[in-house]
Amino acid sequence: MTLMLASVADAEEAALAAAFGADIVDFKDPTKGAIAAASPEVVEAGVRAVARRAQTSATLGDPPYDAASLTERSRRFRAAGVDMLKLAVDGPMLDALAEPLKALAREGRLIGMMFADETPDFGLLPHLAAMGFSGAMLDTRAKGVGRLINHLDVARLAAFCALAHENRLTAGLAGSLEPPDIPRLLLTGPDALGFRGALCKGRVRGARLDAAAFALVRDLIPRDRPASDDAAVVDLRQLGRGLVSAEEPDSDLDRIFVRDFGIEADIGAYDFERGVRQRVAFDVEAWVGRAGDPNDLRSIFSYDVIMDAIRLVVAQGHHEFVEGLAEAVAAMVLAHPRARAVKIVARKLDVIAGAVGVEIVRRRASAAVMPLPFAQASVRANSKA
Repeated sequence: MTLMLASVADAEEAALAAAFGADIVDFKDPTKGAIAAASPEVVEAGVRAVARRAQTSATLGDPPYDAASLTERSRRFRAAGVDMLKLAVDGPMLDALAEPLKALAREGRLIGMMFADETPDFGLLPHLAAMGFSGAMLDTRAKGVGRLINHLDVARLAAFCALAHENRLTAGLAGSLEPPDIPRLLLTGPDALGFRGALCKGRVRGARLDAAAFALVRDLIPRDRPASDDAAVVDLRQLGRGLVSAEEPDSDLDRIFVRDFGIEADIGAYDFERGVRQRVAFDVEAWVGRAGDPNDLRSIFSYDVIMDAIRLVVAQGHHEFVEGLAEAVAAMVLAHPRARAVKIVARKLDVIAGAVGVEIVRRRASAAVMPLPFAQASVRANSKA
């Protein structure tokens, strides 16, 4: 499950965010940057306003940090009832404040923040885990000069989430996110997605929260199904082999397509093909259940989901056969709750003067519910973005 984090400026916004359905209400001063701290008085009033309807978090301010002030602010926020504390981390800071940070991590959940626009070092994640941090989060430091996904592509974001999970850390993503980013980022496996500007009137970061904008973001992030709901869950192995049939009438389906999508992949069964990138082109058609107003983002199955599925599968490493590559893409596309069937044509372009490849069609039961496929453990992060 991916949680929705909403950053708020004061107690009034905190109460609204909790009422609108945020899973995490995050306290900061959004007029002063990505992690500017709210005053202790604002945080105390805000926690009271949330009244345990959501989890709470608070930023500890911009670096540089010193042990005394960091400890004082952390303990005051903890005393106010804040569940999680966030602060910026880098190698020198972790070395200099190792003992105070370990002490703060023992007192409650501590989240290390890194910035996609400042060459984040994913190699710090094991160090955060060793020091007792509970999670890590990617954000953007500079606001208004690009979204998170402009700085790191979905493959790198999936690698961050996978490496965080390998180290038993939660993984959060934020950074000028917009509503169309949500279906794409869900594919990468985050535990939380964070928002500010997208929730505000006119999508202006310093404006007040807007009910309609908030509702759109909330609706795009799936919530857990009730425990009483006994809808069938499709087995990925059956899904990938086409053993599950779709029962929805064709008249109730839309076809979303991507044609001639080219990418370089590490693919091939011969020894000479290993470690050599080869061009592969995809044509993908996804049949999706029709839903609501075609002018409402909630009703849209984005072609970006298809392209990102291809990018993520290719980023997982070497594939022996183009058939396996196509199967993995099909499984990822069909994991979307509205996808009913998919046809994939995958063509290798460097074997002959023309192309060789495979065409597959895979279906799933229209009544089934399947979780989005979080990033595979085989995705590995380099130490630097």
